[in-house]
Amino acid sequence: FQSKAAGPLSVRPRERIAMAAAGGCFFRIKESYASLSPKEQQIADYLTQHPRQASGMSLEELAQACGSSVSSVMRLCKALKLSGYKELMKSLCGELSVLEENREFEDIHPGDDPEAVMSHLLTSDFGALRTTMEMNDAAELERAVSLLCRARRTDFYGVGSSGLVALDASNKFGRIGKVAVANTDPHNQYITSLSLRKGDAAVVISYSGETTDTVNVAREIAAAGVEIISLTKFGSSTISDLASIRLFTGSTETFMRSGAMSSRICQMFMIDVLYTSVCSRTYKEIRPHLEKTREAALRMHTARGETNKD
Repeated sequence: FQSKAAGPLSVRPRERIAMAAAGGCFFRIKESYASLSPKEQQIADYLTQHPRQASGMSLEELAQACGSSVSSVMRLCKALKLSGYKELMKSLCGELSVLEENREFEDIHPGDDPEAVMSHLLTSDFGALRTTMEMNDAAELERAVSLLCRARRTDFYGVGSSGLVALDASNKFGRIGKVAVANTDPHNQYITSLSLRKGDAAVVISYSGETTDTVNVAREIAAAGVEIISLTKFGSSTISDLASIRLFTGSTETFMRSGAMSSRICQMFMIDVLYTSVCSRTYKEIRPHLEKTREAALRMHTARGETNKD
């Protein structure tokens, strides 16, 4: 990423990729840069252009080096959803440690053999998953799980690759006896959203947080007073601003990986976190449903085996 005024960052491209993959403040800056104020962008530019120098500075020294103020630095911490300057420096030092240990990855290049592609993808996806884990607040996760446990009905919304994640989520929650609804047609999604009422829940999935069809549905749901769990990239977006509970996913998409690959994997990971947490919390209640679905699957496999023998 690059600033509006200062141009490209002064670190090497390979380091920039590693910084984004490592999670923490660099990824947060990258994802939320456009929504920062000019003063906050000025400080963010300094952090990304001179990370090693900044890591040894006090709050006052950083403000002076950026030609800014202590209050502007603290506002940047808040915009990045960090608890304060101490956490900012901790995150910065942690990422520098990752760089020094050469835990970095590159984009896939034309002509790479399958083994190299597999290695690149594994490193990239691991980085995106780690970023996802680090950027989500434990209290928000707790609120999301509690809402899903008590909701009368839960709808999952998304289009494109996010729509596939929504369908998978609906299937998972349906297996444990939850009323779960999802479909991939935007018009049907809109119609379905009109039947949601207070006491229901909606999980709205969009990496950008700005997908037009999904935004329209989210606005209808919010207007009806239904609680929304958003699953978007880090930072402010139309969908996350409409949500009462905000969850985030990381991504390491680069030119050769522009097909929503790591972002989809991170979305699936977060759905699995929510599903497994609900199962854990309501195990006695959902156990009969788990046993029924397992027995049904076993009968289907057995029947197919007998058919094949015939």
